[in-house]
Amino acid sequence: MPGIIDAACTLYSHHGVADIAAARADAINLTTTTDAILHAIQRAKTQSQHIALFITGIPGAGKTLCGLNAVFGTGREANAIFLTGNPTLVHVLREALARDAANGDRHVMRAARQRTKTSIQALPAFRDEYVRKVETTPPEQVAVIDEAQRAWSSAHAIRKSVDRPVPLTDSEPGHLLEIMGRHPDWAVVVCLIGNGQEIHDGEGGLAEWGAALAAQPKWQVLAAPATLTATDPRQLLPTLPGMQVLPALHLDVPMRSLRNSAAAPWVDAILEGRISDARHIAETRGPIPFVITRDLDALRAHLRLTARGNRRAGLVASSGAKRLRAEGLGSELAHMDSGAVARWFLDHWPEDVRASDALEQIATEFSCQGLELDHVGLCWGGDLVRTSGWQVRDFIGTKWTLPRGAEAIANRFNTYRVLLTRARYETVIWVPRGDAGDRTRQPSELDLVADYLLQCGAKMLTELATGPSAEPAMAQPILV
Repeated sequence: MPGIIDAACTLYSHHGVADIAAARADAINLTTTTDAILHAIQRAKTQSQHIALFITGIPGAGKTLCGLNAVFGTGREANAIFLTGNPTLVHVLREALARDAANGDRHVMRAARQRTKTSIQALPAFRDEYVRKVETTPPEQVAVIDEAQRAWSSAHAIRKSVDRPVPLTDSEPGHLLEIMGRHPDWAVVVCLIGNGQEIHDGEGGLAEWGAALAAQPKWQVLAAPATLTATDPRQLLPTLPGMQVLPALHLDVPMRSLRNSAAAPWVDAILEGRISDARHIAETRGPIPFVITRDLDALRAHLRLTARGNRRAGLVASSGAKRLRAEGLGSELAHMDSGAVARWFLDHWPEDVRASDALEQIATEFSCQGLELDHVGLCWGGDLVRTSGWQVRDFIGTKWTLPRGAEAIANRFNTYRVLLTRARYETVIWVPRGDAGDRTRQPSELDLVADYLLQCGAKMLTELATGPSAEPAMAQPILV
């Protein structure tokens, strides 16, 4: 399977998701969900309906790919738009599509970049545009909303926008449904749901979508079964009048992790403290694509060795891992800098030292969520350590403090879930050794993290066979 960037370029050139899924024999789930989305769009058009779809799936299962297919693929809608609150995803996809369309011709690059802006937009900009223009109906009748569960709750939206040029009066789901509902004939909102991906305060979850839909009953709801069974109340969609539950709207086959489909459940188990479950996954479905090192130089050397050919490597870390600066890792990729983000994900080292595989700049969860690398070097921070269990911490001033509030703690676990599920082939986790003379980097705390991951079934990097990987380097497929 190609990566999300290559896949987007394929779809943009009028291919369909079936062409991509053909690379994996087990990808039937991907085409089934895509067909269900396209069928719902056709139903809305022919029966003059307003339909909201909720697509769920495990990390890396292809939710974004299904959404992009509705905008760019063979079943594309001329009046469809892809909306995301993730600025990094906007920057990288726009630039990748423009570069691919321009095919190296600098003279057409500007026009190509402008064209991609109409199809891929930042959700806040789209929202504000039509909240301000209350009498205007957007030209697009299909809106695909990436990571829709991360939309702002009503209280957060009102509080955050009170002093902004466009103050909000409702939740983001409420505003988006009202905006798309201005179409008198038909409209479709496709909500892509990635539970466990919430990393900001104020992200309202599916409960906020449920409240918005209850207030605007003209919308018919088609939802995956997982939307009704979540244990977190924020991520539970209420049963709404006329709701249809469709198993085809859930993606459970991992497309991102190419070496082992057990990567996502293993990550869930370690973050939830289920040592025996994690160990069982590693022993029965292994080898899992996670290795541990305590040596930063060894991490870089291993990534240089394994990320050969067209494979891309990069360093990632939690935005809360403030004391990695003491280890010499203080250069953080500015996730709001569109040029810097595009270079990190799309350019190559050694031609460009700003590229990810230079292994110099660290991407945080805000920079890499929604995207992927072939090989990831995860630099573990002191913001998530082991005592009798996991302990979440914030670094404030000169010391670590304990955060208040369940949402802040949940978001930190989600941060590490995002970082641990970015790799297509392998994640090398570097746990620093710390410094006994620095109370903010105590070796005992970091040793417990490394020991825990090993108990859960990860292997030490030194246990792996030395020399080049037995697996041949794979060039990215030439898709367009």
